[in-house]
Amino acid sequence: MRLNHLDLHVPDVAATRDFFVSVFGLTEVETRGANGLAILRDDAGLELVISRPVEKFGGADAVSVGRNTYHIGFIQPSREAVDLLFERAKSSGCEIWKPPSAIRGNWSFYCFAPGRILIEVGWRMDLALLVNHLLSIGCYP
Repeated sequence: MRLNHLDLHVPDVAATRDFFVSVFGLTEVETRGANGLAILRDDAGLELVISRPVEKFGGADAVSVGRNTYHIGFIQPSREAVDLLFERAKSSGCEIWKPPSAIRGNWSFYCFAPGRILIEVGWRMDLALLVNHLLSIGCYP
């Protein structure tokens, strides 16, 4: 089984769509209506749907509720890629807590997309890379 899509509810679909396209490089597949629903896709095929909350299904967005109950994460292939996304996010004017740093064994940072969507951007060195690095610098005989 493969996860097909995530639907994130926000008050301003266009602003959130534009953020994910310009900062994270997602591709806009389709936008329905002026501010109704946007379908974005990442390079691995996951669809990220940005829409307004649907009341009849009990939907709400983080701005109107005043709480964040989830976050989404983007894994990067290198520490440098995290740093590059940090600079893009910072240039976009989004809220960022602090620059990338070592957090729980990852190199990562957190920011908010329009609509108060909490995003984690990180890189983690896998064990094989770590062992090869330690061997290359003479840590093991």
